[in-house]
Amino acid sequence: MTVLIDEAIWPAHGTVWAHLVSDSSLDELHSFARRAGIPERGFDHDHYDVPLERREAIIALGAQPVTGRELLSRLQRSGLRVTQAQKKQQAQQKQRAATRRSPTG
Repeated sequence: MTVLIDEAIWPAHGTVWAHLVSDSSLDELHSFARRAGIPERGFDHDHYDVPLERREAIIALGAQPVTGRELLSRLQRSGLRVTQAQKKQQAQQKQRAATRRSPTG
């Protein structure tokens, strides 16, 4: 049971971002994120986005620094990886559900 963090190399919103994942469970990941003060809005299906300025503090709390390749490999082996295709499918399902709930004329 390990929480992993990769290099902060993903640019967005004026900074670069790292990914925080668990190689065992989403419960472990969410619990760690709460303890670290990472907002829920930072969660993206199978990982949290962490800005560069928070990375060292996250490591100090116990996240294991790894390469992006190692993070992806361990996330895939854990069965927790959500692919881009799965994300797209989930978004389409949400959209269809919202359309069905929407009152019509």
